[in-house]
Amino acid sequence: MKITFGIKEDDPRNPGVIADCTGDNAGDSVGPTADGFETYGVTGVALISFIVLAAGMLPGMSDTLKISLQTTLLTWIFVMRVLMVITSVASFYINRAFSQVMYANKDDFDFEQPLSSLVWITSILSIVVTFAVSYFILGPGSWAPAELHSLWFVLAIIISCGTLGAALIPEFTKLFTSPKSAHVAEVVKASREGGASLNILSGLVAGDFSAFWIGMVFLLLMFIAYYVSGYGLSAIMIYPSIFAFGLVAFGFLGMGPVTIAVDSYGPVTDNAQSIYELSLIESIPGIEGEIQHKFGFKPDFEKAKHFLEANDGAGNTFKATAKPVLIGTAVVGATTMIFALILVIQQVLGVTPESILNLLNPYTILGLLAGGAVVYWFTGASTQSVTTGAYRAVEYIKQNIQLDANASQKASTEKSKEVVKICTQYAQKGMLNIFIAIFSFALAFACLSSPRNGNESVALFVSYLISIAIFGLFQAVFMANAGGCWDNAKKVVEVDLQEKGSALHDATIVGDTVGDPFKDTSSVALNPIIKFTTLFGLLAMEIAISPSFRNAAPAVGVVFLLIALFFVWRSFYGMRIPTDK
Repeated sequence: MKITFGIKEDDPRNPGVIADCTGDNAGDSVGPTADGFETYGVTGVALISFIVLAAGMLPGMSDTLKISLQTTLLTWIFVMRVLMVITSVASFYINRAFSQVMYANKDDFDFEQPLSSLVWITSILSIVVTFAVSYFILGPGSWAPAELHSLWFVLAIIISCGTLGAALIPEFTKLFTSPKSAHVAEVVKASREGGASLNILSGLVAGDFSAFWIGMVFLLLMFIAYYVSGYGLSAIMIYPSIFAFGLVAFGFLGMGPVTIAVDSYGPVTDNAQSIYELSLIESIPGIEGEIQHKFGFKPDFEKAKHFLEANDGAGNTFKATAKPVLIGTAVVGATTMIFALILVIQQVLGVTPESILNLLNPYTILGLLAGGAVVYWFTGASTQSVTTGAYRAVEYIKQNIQLDANASQKASTEKSKEVVKICTQYAQKGMLNIFIAIFSFALAFACLSSPRNGNESVALFVSYLISIAIFGLFQAVFMANAGGCWDNAKKVVEVDLQEKGSALHDATIVGDTVGDPFKDTSSVALNPIIKFTTLFGLLAMEIAISPSFRNAAPAVGVVFLLIALFFVWRSFYGMRIPTDK
């Protein structure tokens, strides 16, 4: 609409503005918050399952010691979870006092700085508390079994890898999405000479590079956790490195409240800017005098708009920083859940995991291919639902927008409601297709993995889950950060370069429009897809490998595979933009 009609971004006459505000609330606040809450549950289930299945399961270890180890580790985990919520709240007040001292008397400052300091204060405070409380619960002189007295330091280091990662990953994300970053500057420079096409290409480059570097951060943190787990954890459990990976995810979640808070800052600042434009406050007769009389200051509307736009840029950055943290937590937590499933397979089938879960087993390769295919279908299907819904919304707006001189300048509530309705309907249609397909794929591959003539086929579903997690991580980070880069490239043109309405601005608007389904739909939605598939897959596989169901499992698997493929077909052909007759 901005380009088609030459109107400003939040023009009240555009019925799509209020729908945009609604979408910001849903995509950038409610959605990530629900993801974070879900991740808390899934990671907790993963660690509890693994402790019950692996802790104290060494040959010669008595049942009494096994129960004592499991009870102590579960207590330690729950105490750490509660304390990390407390440290997040405490960090907020510490950061507020610090920000008052640093910025209270400044007329202008970098709005990203208070948010960055909040993340780092929370991380440092959480790490200090982790070591102190771990020593108190597990260390020498505690009521914990003697086998844990020397491991409190090891466990504290491992969980702190995740807590540190929740601060490091936002810093790496800012390298690709902040208005001050080289990649955002590159997108602006490319757009000036090459228009929208080079804008999009440059943003894709930023997304690709961000996936590499954030992947390296995950690699480093998980390697440290793996290395440290070799110092004594093998004396109390089997597969200690997998438990370490779960603790890294748990450490990420220690920063959960702050991660959600800085993520929600984005839609608040975005909608504040929209509400300012919708209010038409500058056109109200006598408003300056009324504000001065009631509140004791003379309003400076130009400065207000500058602050709103600058805050929106900071919000865009921190919306982007939260996504890799939440997605990474889901992936690392899913790893622990997958190995809990492997232990279930080991107990039910009586096989060693190494004998079937290897690259020499063709079912492993097949599962990896299937998982990657599902991730790329999902991103296409979710984007298609956005495309068709947006088409319908634009079609309605073009037919109903009133831009003539005599038309009301205020927003139309009824027309805005209709745009929200159109977008909601297509979101729900797309969600139905996607959920049924994902659900059916999980059941299909679990049942097709049921062992009949040998146990090799169980590798199909395990590698399918691993593939969805790994492919999903990199696809989500790529899409989230490419979208954030495009978004702030537009913000740089508006705030720093003051070139609204120019050809450069039009090019960055196109990139921002492409980035919205990247960062606000497909990338964030991969988070629950990974967790749902893993958690539900654990239950499905337990059923599939049970002796009473094995003979029927392949036929059931084929049926659900056909159902899944039908909804994959429907997710495009049933959601296509209609052709006018």
